[in-house]
Amino acid sequence: MSSSNRREFLKSSTVAAAGLSLPYFFTGAKSIADEQKAESANDRPLIGCIGTGSRWDAVGPNAMKLGDVVAVCDVDADHAAKGRQRSEAENKKQGRERKVDVYEDYRKILDRNDIEIVTIVTPDHWHSKIAIEAMKAGKDVYCEKPLTLTIDEGKKICKVAKETGRVFQVGTQQRSEMGQLFLKAIALINEGRIGDIQKIHVAIGGAPTSGPIPIAEVPKQLNWEMWLGQAPLVDYRFKQGPGWGNSRCHYEFRWWYEYSGGKMTDWGAHHVDIAQWGLDQQGVGGPVSLEPIMAKFPTPYQDGMPTQDDRYNTPTEFHVKAMFPRDIEVAIRNECNDLGFDNGVMFEGTKGRFLVNRGKLVGAPVDEMKSNPLPEDAIQKVYKGMTPSGGNAHMVNFFECVKLRKDPISDVYSHHRAMTTCHLANIALRLDRTIKWDEKTEQIVGDEQANGWLSRQARKGYEVTA
Repeated sequence: MSSSNRREFLKSSTVAAAGLSLPYFFTGAKSIADEQKAESANDRPLIGCIGTGSRWDAVGPNAMKLGDVVAVCDVDADHAAKGRQRSEAENKKQGRERKVDVYEDYRKILDRNDIEIVTIVTPDHWHSKIAIEAMKAGKDVYCEKPLTLTIDEGKKICKVAKETGRVFQVGTQQRSEMGQLFLKAIALINEGRIGDIQKIHVAIGGAPTSGPIPIAEVPKQLNWEMWLGQAPLVDYRFKQGPGWGNSRCHYEFRWWYEYSGGKMTDWGAHHVDIAQWGLDQQGVGGPVSLEPIMAKFPTPYQDGMPTQDDRYNTPTEFHVKAMFPRDIEVAIRNECNDLGFDNGVMFEGTKGRFLVNRGKLVGAPVDEMKSNPLPEDAIQKVYKGMTPSGGNAHMVNFFECVKLRKDPISDVYSHHRAMTTCHLANIALRLDRTIKWDEKTEQIVGDEQANGWLSRQARKGYEVTA
């Protein structure tokens, strides 16, 4: 049997079995990760990596445990070369001498019929365009968070995902890993251990300031025009400093609204997601209003726009009061030191409260698990009937769902709902006024100016279309 036919056979036979009984990973059979280790090189899914910067150093190797990278792409030639070198070394380490092609233009990867899966690890403002085109090209997608730059982009991604039936995992690893602390937290809510949720406190950290950043020569290895993509064509800026220095590019793109959403989308994509996942367990819908309580920006703003273009512009401190149905408040802040934590999510219910972050799960309902443990299937219930496995659980879940043709634990639809809250919070902060949201129409109510911010005009040639 040819490798391509065998892959299709495995997919169809697994789906058929899932329709008749529990998924195979409940039967005691080997996991897909173990199964693929034992298969020959031609039987492993082929992967194209779009974006090979610092974050890819985690995403790429995790994907290579389950499939073979055959192509990498980056608009920074140094990043691309590093991606190629690491991919070929990993292929060799696993006994497969496989050449890895290098491209500057991501469309070269999407044009290849042999590539089945793509990882997208680019700056945020590139996620949606590449992801939509990848799905249309018949690829299954693993994309880093935050998935979108605007609410309109999220609507387009959801539309194309439904139309194409592609499997799409968003890189919100808290839903799978971190010692399963967040899964246990959601299971506690699902099992009624805190009663009805009354309030949620979310602390996601603040953003840095930069001061003036001078115009600088574009590095020779960087295609700056293509890096900018849909964003306005502007000068490259860089100032030497500790760590990465200060710039408009690479890691520091997070602190510019032109390319991202500051901490509100960078860490909000993690913790606001957990807050709304908890609300989902009790059938609570999306936000109905968002009120800016406090914000400190590193540059003056006028009509929601920064008045200086030579420095970071996302808020360094903030507090947004997001109201949800049943009069539930979700307070999104840079820190909650008055409550004893500066990063994490605190759920308050009618029966108690607990705090969860990447290092701990604490509170009376947690202590009570010693005498009243969660049911054996509690984690599986919140993990869509599947079982997270080990330190690479999020990527394993994606590859398992590729075979099963089902939505993974961090699907585009739940992520779009969480990012909608984050994007609305940013709009409220920038305009410095309360906005009201209609979840059914996905429109801001009674505010024409704010409604205009649900999308952005892309630079010609870089439009995001569904």
